[in-house]
Amino acid sequence: MPPETIRSLSEERSDETKRPESTEDVSSRFARSTTEEHDLRSLASGLDSLQTDADAGPSHWRRFASSVLPPIVFVILLIVAWQLYVVIAQPRPDIVPGPADVAAALGDAWDAGRLQQAVATSLERGVIGFLIAIVVGTPIGLLLAEVRPIRRAVGPIISGLQVLPSVAWVPAAIIWFGLSDATVYFVILMGAIPSIVNGLIAGIDQVPPQLRRVGTVLGASRWQLATAVILPAALPGYLAGLKQGWAFSWRSLMAAEIIAIGGTIGFGLGSMLQQSRELADLAGVLGTIILILAIGVLIELVFFGPLERRMLKRRGLLITGGAR
Repeated sequence: MPPETIRSLSEERSDETKRPESTEDVSSRFARSTTEEHDLRSLASGLDSLQTDADAGPSHWRRFASSVLPPIVFVILLIVAWQLYVVIAQPRPDIVPGPADVAAALGDAWDAGRLQQAVATSLERGVIGFLIAIVVGTPIGLLLAEVRPIRRAVGPIISGLQVLPSVAWVPAAIIWFGLSDATVYFVILMGAIPSIVNGLIAGIDQVPPQLRRVGTVLGASRWQLATAVILPAALPGYLAGLKQGWAFSWRSLMAAEIIAIGGTIGFGLGSMLQQSRELADLAGVLGTIILILAIGVLIELVFFGPLERRMLKRRGLLITGGAR
């Protein structure tokens, strides 16, 4: 093709490119952009609606009704069945006391001031011992989870201590520390620390390896990697270990208070239970048992339950409209 023809064709194309758009072209482009913008807004509003629905969650009343009311209703039904049995069968009051007799025994202990003293003493010991167990058990769990040789050497012993009944430590603790509060705290620690350690180890074992690589790439030291990356990622298992640790703390405390009586040991719920047994006061025994059980359930509903729901909500694992 001659050069003049090529030049003329290029000029015609450039003229077509520089030619202003017609009204139809402008209208078509405007309509297309308006439609795309509308679609983007619809998509954004849909995503916002989904996020709002996910974050809204159940109301406080629905959470209360789904988590607190069922055990309350169940306890009421048990008390009604208990009272019906006492009315219909009419057993001996010293063998099967009725709910009214148990309530009267607790009322007498309240009037004498023994009930308040026992609850305050046991709660103080339980909370302090549990906090000490957290302070001691958390670094031990991190150490065993991160250092494999130490874990292979000490891990089976920790698991064995968790299986060992904490009441077995009471005679040795009395010989070592005498009838003092140190005996009670020692038994609490030996019951709670293994559960906290094993729970933390189980949580760390479930941490994805990618998180470790990311922390290493970002320049985190071994301590920063353990405390700022691994420990937060292992929080579900750690929380499960804490819940079990509290249960073992409370059980160990009751065992120590029942056996170790006298000396400088204060008057707790275990001492109150043992005192009622020595007096053959079955109503007082049942009342103290119910009180110990109620405190354990209350700690679960007031502390561990909301803490677990908050953690699951932050991780997007809480079921919308339901309760855990």
